[in-house]
Amino acid sequence: MVTMSLVDEREVGFSAMRAQGAGGQNVNKVSSAVHLRFDIAASSLPDDVKQRLLALPDARITDAGEVVIRAQRYRTQQANRLDALQRLQELVAQVARPPRTRRATRPTRASRERRLQAKRERGAVKALRSGTGKFE
Repeated sequence: MVTMSLVDEREVGFSAMRAQGAGGQNVNKVSSAVHLRFDIAASSLPDDVKQRLLALPDARITDAGEVVIRAQRYRTQQANRLDALQRLQELVAQVARPPRTRRATRPTRASRERRLQAKRERGAVKALRSGTGKFE
């Protein structure tokens, strides 16, 4: 499957580090984990996509407007680079399409009647509670 790449790979910075967790000696001596850094404001993304990306409530987006993705799923640095890049592409693709505008609609007559009937029933239940106390 060929997908259109929204992010220019030249705008992405990578740094390698040692991965955490289980993995034995390989983890201790090989820098296979990758940190991906992507500056949203300095990117070539359209302005509306930048705004929607910055507005996301995502922990990977820093207060400075930078996306930081840590990838350490695979044993090789190259595989982790591709994984981090793919996760960035998915994040950007998530906001690339503008949200659909909501069209105001009116409630149907039946739904209004159901709501009012429920209010009447609830009011009747509450009315039964008043005036029948033992101190009156």
